[in-house]
Amino acid sequence: MEIVRKPLQGTVNIIRFNWHFYLLALIAIVSLLLTADYFPSTAFLCYIGAVLILLPLFISLSVSFFAYDFSPLYSLPWLGHLSGGKNQTIVNIHAGFDETSGILKQKLPHDQFYVFDFYDPAKHTEVSIKRARKIYPATPGTKTIRTNHIPLPNHSVDKAFIIFSAHEIRDRTERICFFKELNRIVKLGGEILVTEHLRNLSNFLAYNIGFLHFYPLKSWQNVFGEASLKVSGQVKTTPFITTFILTKNGIES
Repeated sequence: MEIVRKPLQGTVNIIRFNWHFYLLALIAIVSLLLTADYFPSTAFLCYIGAVLILLPLFISLSVSFFAYDFSPLYSLPWLGHLSGGKNQTIVNIHAGFDETSGILKQKLPHDQFYVFDFYDPAKHTEVSIKRARKIYPATPGTKTIRTNHIPLPNHSVDKAFIIFSAHEIRDRTERICFFKELNRIVKLGGEILVTEHLRNLSNFLAYNIGFLHFYPLKSWQNVFGEASLKVSGQVKTTPFITTFILTKNGIES
């Protein structure tokens, strides 16, 4: 049976996982409006302040709705850019919140399918991930791993997916080590799919200073290069989300 996402699931999850941020914003807006009511001489400045808080929230949630609920993101349209084959070994690696394993299992022919979770509460301290893990149970069969060791043999994987998770590895050296591990387990001619927001103008306009949680294109390119991986393709699902198709350096997909 095809997996169908609930209406507004992506947008609602963002609010649920980051409710403290929206609560603080609401308190600030209400405080400004009350101040404007009790101190009319400051009303104009208070209204401007309230708008400056409300407008970025509205824009970011609108973009999130477009990217996660309205666009074809979760139909994984970039799968059509990949090399085919039957009885593949597929790996999906996430950072504690898995929305894609079920979809990938349905869409890709596979003989073996592994789901790995590299979440480490000592390193990955985002409160949103902790909340997501409480709300959504892990995919059955998920194995916990370390970013410096993926428990699979060399050259054994046809496709490895890292969707909205690699940026949670905040240390650059650790990110390079992680992608070297991916290089090790992927077959010659195999593919690594990395889906991320980028720290660029589009995401700045959408998320304001929140775009600092993402990494620039140049940073990703440097990490991939250090891990001897080559970007053989890029797919833009929306102006805000990029999927990199990686292969071993010198090997085309």
